[in-house]
Amino acid sequence: MDLIAIGFSTLFEPAVILMLVAGLFAGLIVGSIPGINDNIAFAVFIPFSFAMPAAQALALMVGVYCAAASGGAIPAIMIKVPGTASALLTAVDGNAMARNNQAGKALSIALTSSVIGGTLCSFVLLLFAPVLAKLALLFGFVETFALTVLGLSSVVGMLAGNVLRGLASALIGLLVSTIGFSLTTGYPRFTFDNVNLIEGVPFVPLLVGLFGIASIFELVVDIARERGESGTSQGLPRIGSMRLGRSLIRRLLPVWATSATIGNLIGMLPGAGMLMAIYLSYDQAARRFRRKYAGSPGEPKWGEGAPEGIAAPESANNAVTASSMVPLLSLGIPGNSTSALFIGALGVQGMVPGPLLFSQNADIAWMIIVAFLVANLLMWPIAFVVIKSVSRTVFAIRKEVLVGVIALLCVLGAYADGANSFNIWVALIAGFAAYLMKLASIPLGPAILGLVLGGQMESALSNSLSVSGGSWLIFVDVRNHPISAAMIAIAMLMWAIPILRYLKERAAR
Repeated sequence: MDLIAIGFSTLFEPAVILMLVAGLFAGLIVGSIPGINDNIAFAVFIPFSFAMPAAQALALMVGVYCAAASGGAIPAIMIKVPGTASALLTAVDGNAMARNNQAGKALSIALTSSVIGGTLCSFVLLLFAPVLAKLALLFGFVETFALTVLGLSSVVGMLAGNVLRGLASALIGLLVSTIGFSLTTGYPRFTFDNVNLIEGVPFVPLLVGLFGIASIFELVVDIARERGESGTSQGLPRIGSMRLGRSLIRRLLPVWATSATIGNLIGMLPGAGMLMAIYLSYDQAARRFRRKYAGSPGEPKWGEGAPEGIAAPESANNAVTASSMVPLLSLGIPGNSTSALFIGALGVQGMVPGPLLFSQNADIAWMIIVAFLVANLLMWPIAFVVIKSVSRTVFAIRKEVLVGVIALLCVLGAYADGANSFNIWVALIAGFAAYLMKLASIPLGPAILGLVLGGQMESALSNSLSVSGGSWLIFVDVRNHPISAAMIAIAMLMWAIPILRYLKERAAR
């Protein structure tokens, strides 16, 4: 408790807490810019910390890290263009609610979910960081592969409609993830002698295209339809009330708790990443929604404005931010790519993450931990201010103008990732493909999941089979790899349940 008190006393020095607040504002604003992912948002502010004292610099970075993930929800909901990769799934139900004149409600759910997920995880980080760090050490190549299998199994929760189309979508994502240099054979694959594809299809431009460019096609269709009906196109709907009723809060409490738990567990695993946690929590929320609310009067379909579809990913992504610091601060092992950048921020201040950090710089180490808790609590009022101002600006724009604004942001966002004009073509092709998939009723979520997990799955599989001498039984070896065996069993169960349910319904006819 004395160490925690030292952390709070360091954080609440006026200059330090001011930098935390500044980081929150900056992270929310930068995160709300389409095409700027969490890594870019964090990396942009590292140079600003060079000349600052350690406590102030690291408080700034904590604020940016926590807020960037939440800021991405603003454009995701308003114009279906995720500001950051962490808002991928938020764009689906969030934008559907906005189109149904419930933008304020969607934004409030996203903000509340982010704050609750981040706060719950910050308490866990504060109390159990050393214990959780030991659990992270149990994950090797075998466990990582099992985790990707479990993550890919969450696609089942997205297959409410045509199962074959959903599986085809996941397969498309996995196939695209194989483009580029093969770590197994040492040769490039499906690059067509294009050097820009040696390292694979660039993810940020791909993300910009799948959502941003695709949303342009949707807006153009909306404009044409409205002009055909009334002779003129209408502006975007107003924000409306951001108040959440008690019944909705009670309904979302289990989703917040489950998603925060998933984010906490996934975030502390080295290399697992934020998107893994988001998809797993989204899958659990989908199952709960279909079990309790699907088909009820006044309830939308899943993916068409369900509040759980916003609450789950937003709660999980902010839970990951705090839990990813568990292995980093305790062991010097980054939980994801953004937390890896935190090593650079510490290095600038002459510090090395790991056990020595707590003995040599205890005040800074514990300040960072308590800063995550305080940042999530402060983010609530700050985010409301940012959301109100940004949302008013965007929603006042007419759709014709918005098409040009989105196109410009998408092109700039794609080009900014490496300053390469090839990325613009990637965004355009991906956007056209995403729109064709929508016309064919092929869900986009499974494809993105395949894209995210494909490379990680291949690498973990290759290394695991090298260790086992080619034996696949290593993944279900209960004695030597019990965690892997348990996750494979859960993944099989996730696939078996809907099949058994289908067979039972068919037998009952």
